[in-house]
Amino acid sequence: MATVRANHGARTVASTFVGYFILVFFALVFLYPFVIQLSASFKTEPNAALTPLNPVPDPFVTDAYHKVFLSTDMPLWLGNSLIVTIAITLGRVLLDSMAGYALARLRFRGRKALFSAVIAILAVPGVVLFIPKFLVLKQFGMYDTYTALILPIIADAGGVFIMKQFFESIPRSVEEAARIDGAGPWRTFWSVVLPMGRPALITLTIISFQSSWNELPHSLVAVQSPDLYTLPRGLAVLVSGSLGSGNQYPLKLGAAVLATIPVAIIFVVFQRYFVRGANEGADK
Repeated sequence: MATVRANHGARTVASTFVGYFILVFFALVFLYPFVIQLSASFKTEPNAALTPLNPVPDPFVTDAYHKVFLSTDMPLWLGNSLIVTIAITLGRVLLDSMAGYALARLRFRGRKALFSAVIAILAVPGVVLFIPKFLVLKQFGMYDTYTALILPIIADAGGVFIMKQFFESIPRSVEEAARIDGAGPWRTFWSVVLPMGRPALITLTIISFQSSWNELPHSLVAVQSPDLYTLPRGLAVLVSGSLGSGNQYPLKLGAAVLATIPVAIIFVVFQRYFVRGANEGADK
C-alpha cells in the first residue's frame, strides 16, 4: 500500500513538473519577441542589424527614443490616438450597453430580426466595407476629420452581443423589484442593471480601447491629412522607411514600445477590477 502511494505521489510530482515546464516554455516563446523589441530599441542601428536576437543591448543607448520625439510626429500621433480612442471607448461602452439591454429585456416588434442583423454583421469581413465607408464619409462631408475617425466605429456589433448576453444572465427579479419601487426602464437600466454589469463593462472597455488604439484600416479610408494621423497610421508611415536610408530598427521598435505602453497599462489596471467583479458576482 505504501509502495502504491509512493508511486502515485511520484507520478503526480512528475506530471506537475512536466505541466509547469510546458507552461514556462510557451510563456518564454510568447514573451521573447517583446523582449527583443524592447532590447533592440536601446541598441545602436549597426548592433541591432548584426545581433537582432541578442536580448542584451551592447552598447546601451537611448538615441532611438530621442529621435522618435525629435524626428517624427510621434507627439501628434499620440495625441490624436488618445482623442479618438477615448471617444470611441466611451461611446462603445455607453451605446453597446444600451443596445444590449434593449435587445435583452425590452419587448418590441422586430427585436429578433434586429439581433439577427447584429449577428450577421459579425460575419461580414471589415475589408468589404472600406469602399462603402469611404463613399459615405465623402457624401456626408465628414472625410478627413476627427468625426470620420470616430463616428463610424463608435458602436460595434461585438460589444452589443457581449452586453446582451450578460444582461440576460441577470435575474429578472432584480428588475421587477425596481419596477415595484417605481423605477422606469431607464432608471432600472442606469441605477440597477448597469452597476451589476461591471465585469462585462470592464471587458468591453478593454476590448474597445485595444481595438480602437490599434485601428489602422479605418484610418486609411477616413483621413489623408498627416495632421490627423493616429499612432497606427503614423507607425505604418514610419515602418515604410520615409525617414531616410537604413533599416532603423531601434527607431521603429522604440516607437512600437511607446505605442504598446498605454494598452498594457489599461489591461493590467482593468484586469484587476475585472477579476474582483467576477468574484463578487460569483459570491452573489
